[in-house]
Amino acid sequence: MRRLTIGLLAASTLLASCGGQSAAQNEADANAAASGAQSQAAKLSLTRLDCGSATIKNFDKFFSDKPGFYENGPRDVTDSCYVIQHGDQLLLWDTGLDPTLKGKMFDAGDMILRVKQTLAEQLAQIGVKPEDVDIVGISHEHADHTGQAALFPNAELLIGAKDFEDTKGEKDPFGPWRKEGARVHRASGDVDVFGDGSVTALHLPGHTPDHMALLVKLASGPVLLSGDTYHSREAREKRGVPPFNTSREQTLQSMDRFEKVAKDTGAKVVIQHEPRDIGLLPAFPQAAQ
Repeated sequence: MRRLTIGLLAASTLLASCGGQSAAQNEADANAAASGAQSQAAKLSLTRLDCGSATIKNFDKFFSDKPGFYENGPRDVTDSCYVIQHGDQLLLWDTGLDPTLKGKMFDAGDMILRVKQTLAEQLAQIGVKPEDVDIVGISHEHADHTGQAALFPNAELLIGAKDFEDTKGEKDPFGPWRKEGARVHRASGDVDVFGDGSVTALHLPGHTPDHMALLVKLASGPVLLSGDTYHSREAREKRGVPPFNTSREQTLQSMDRFEKVAKDTGAKVVIQHEPRDIGLLPAFPQAAQ
């Protein structure tokens, strides 16, 4: 696999006033909308992986700061990861739950966590070894998205700058990338991952300080992976902001931008924690082209 240098697409600091956007953001959104106008030099595909699941014991209590915002009681959510193949380059988007949870039902207090197969096991089924992965892209710092990152120490890490700093400590999931000479792209704006506009990590802070979503411009049509911009379809419909988000104001602004990109590109939105969105992409091991 060729190694690559990830290029910064645009610095996109969200304005704090009334959902306004900077000139850099407007330019980035215009670029994102041009999916049909850009030819793809490399073949692009997207494969969904099962990186675990969870039963939230009280969905409304956990995800809402207003009682009754969602239906009360337990609900299952997915924990999905994605392999994007760009020619002979591979991007792994998010890394799911800790692989030591495989075969267990781990009670984490507000939720019960499960892992059926590890990332390495699923990648092997499509002929990919951990050392084949060129880039590990992390939507944000939470443990259900970073749990298996350390399986890919040779890859370049793409992560929000502040999220990378926040994970330092005893349970650091990014130990391999703290070493001298490690390749880390600390993003504080949008990132054109392969340098040709085909895959863009969108800087959408609010859930965490430098949270990101991913726009993938497949030949069959763009796909927009949510990260944790939303955790469910109801959250998207109601613009629900979890009480543990780092900034309510930034979250709402990022939701506005997410919806603008989705509308302008005509992208298929896949909410990564939403079980009903699994069927929007081909079943593993098939890939969307």
